[in-house]
Amino acid sequence: MRLLLLLSAVGLCWAQYDPHTQYGRTSIVHLFEWRWVDIALECERYLAPRGFGGVQVSPPNENIIITNPFRPWWERYQPISYKICSRSGSEDEFRNMVTRCNNVGVRIYVDAVINHMCGEGNGAGTNSICGSYYNSHNREFPAVPYSGWDFNDGKCKTGSGGIESYNDAAQVRDCRLTGLLDLALEKDYVRTKIADYMNHLIDIGVAGFRLDAAKHMWPGDIKAVLDKLHNLNTKWFSAGSRPFIFQEVIDLGGEAITSSEYFGNGRVTEFKYGAKLGTVIRRWNGEKMAYLKNWGEGWGFVPTDRALVFVDNHDNQRGHGAGGASILTFWDARMYKMAVGFMLAHPYGFTRVMSSYRWDRNFQNGKDVNDWIGPPNNNGATKEVTINPDTTCGNGWVCEHRWRQIRNMVAFRNVANGQPFANWWDNGSNQVAFGRGNKAFIVFNNDDWSLSTTLQTGLPAGTYCDVISGDKIDGYCTGIKVYVGGDGKAQFSISNSAEDPFIAIHVDAKL
Repeated sequence: MRLLLLLSAVGLCWAQYDPHTQYGRTSIVHLFEWRWVDIALECERYLAPRGFGGVQVSPPNENIIITNPFRPWWERYQPISYKICSRSGSEDEFRNMVTRCNNVGVRIYVDAVINHMCGEGNGAGTNSICGSYYNSHNREFPAVPYSGWDFNDGKCKTGSGGIESYNDAAQVRDCRLTGLLDLALEKDYVRTKIADYMNHLIDIGVAGFRLDAAKHMWPGDIKAVLDKLHNLNTKWFSAGSRPFIFQEVIDLGGEAITSSEYFGNGRVTEFKYGAKLGTVIRRWNGEKMAYLKNWGEGWGFVPTDRALVFVDNHDNQRGHGAGGASILTFWDARMYKMAVGFMLAHPYGFTRVMSSYRWDRNFQNGKDVNDWIGPPNNNGATKEVTINPDTTCGNGWVCEHRWRQIRNMVAFRNVANGQPFANWWDNGSNQVAFGRGNKAFIVFNNDDWSLSTTLQTGLPAGTYCDVISGDKIDGYCTGIKVYVGGDGKAQFSISNSAEDPFIAIHVDAKL
């Protein structure tokens, strides 16, 4: 009996690191600023058939409406209430999406903004998505309700009331982040209000949460909220399942707060991952792909079972957040596909793919002054995600997750799941290759000269379709074919001027 109790306790402690994706599905996608009706459709028509495990959605709760600048993406990070009511849709549309996505085995993870409410300079009124009243000067949010008692104004020790030094952990957690009203998460009333909101979403059927600005909350306060959460809905999840938690902790080193302080609560976002990988793929600072042989913890990253990894996210693709100029995005499509391909082939971390929208960039003194622009819209109403005949997206939506090279690498990761990192090869420069056990193999040429060599793939003999240049359709390859001999070896040739200078094969792409 004691052993059973111990095992159940161990199970509980590990639960928040498990994304609860359906068996064999290993990656999620962030459908940034999509409407709930479009996500429901995408789960059914594309994500489930292509093996995606889940979707990170934009904050679903009511926020302030910002009109100067006009309806920026970041207005969704300025809550007014915990009503499920946003420019992505109503609570009924949200419920419908969660049900339809879960029914096809695609999980929903909510971006939870629980550190703060709107900015203190927003005045008073009902200029919010559902018309709830607020008074930011008086700290009044009656739709929750919160009052002046529920904020950290008295606890913050800086003259401005805002964060002035990231070398002071107390400031980072008790003072206002860019003027946003900082909630007093040490108070049980505030913890309960937040937990009520999250429990409402859990009961609807969400599988977990991204905790926005987790670094700006004390780990113990987060734990106190998480301890109040319900188990997941047994309509779709096994009894006793706990919500998957991944915390936004920007830790590039050299600050007072470290990612490891948050491991007890769940996974953390490993921001060093995209910043370093971008530097390597861009070949900056003397970095080479050959150095990726010990990628992961060997590069100073958090342990693989605590990491949520990504090449770019909604913040740093705009130059916000962390990572700086090295971050690769859809604007750098050729290098970006290589970076995402590498991420999805490599076993480290739990992977999230980005899906973006376009905006008109305008660089002044090295900064994009249009980095605030919100999703494609008609006078503030978010546009439908339309699908073109070639399966790409229209209406200003980029849909990187639908790019053949990326969606086929999502499938590659599913096939390779649980297989060891194997058969590494490099030329000492920027041509590298590696396999995943006897299931999958990938080769990159990021040098300024062609690659032509015979490599040990570890795969069974046969003819394979390269899933980067094409697909396997009805027993035929639409792209490059790779012949693996009885000794597991294959000949690879990749021109340095190829549209996509990498090749990937796996056992499900064998003729």
